[in-house]
Amino acid sequence: MAGKKVKVAFICNISARKECYRKRKKGIIKKMREIKILCDIPACAIISNPFNSNNIEVWPDLEEAKQVIERYQNLSQIDKTKNVNQESFVLQRLTKAREKLEKQRQEIRDKEMTIRMIQYMKNKNLPDDVSVSDLKHFQKLIEENLKDIDNKLNGSN
Repeated sequence: MAGKKVKVAFICNISARKECYRKRKKGIIKKMREIKILCDIPACAIISNPFNSNNIEVWPDLEEAKQVIERYQNLSQIDKTKNVNQESFVLQRLTKAREKLEKQRQEIRDKEMTIRMIQYMKNKNLPDDVSVSDLKHFQKLIEENLKDIDNKLNGSN
């Protein structure tokens, strides 16, 4: 049977708060022991006593806790690609967004150039304001379109 619902709020009565701390600390240590045994993983708990600042409880013991902490720190140094902080995460997202934006800009330019190319083909003349880079881009687009047409023709046979 489940216990009553606990209201999570600051306990004003000091003796009740000390008793709650003692029971909760015991429960946390029990859960740490269980997870260590059931999952066969290294685990430790460091609990600071709010009523006695000099008393810090370490489970299972100080040496094992140091080993667990050192192991964790060594793992985070080995695999920095998976351990990211907020700044590096934002920088990664910015880089991806910039790459996506550049790709979309290139696609828009290709579509605009294709439209201009079709218009030039209809009029059968090029305006005077066409730059050399535009002409090179037209050549690239024409070659790509010819390859697409050849692929479609060869694929339908």
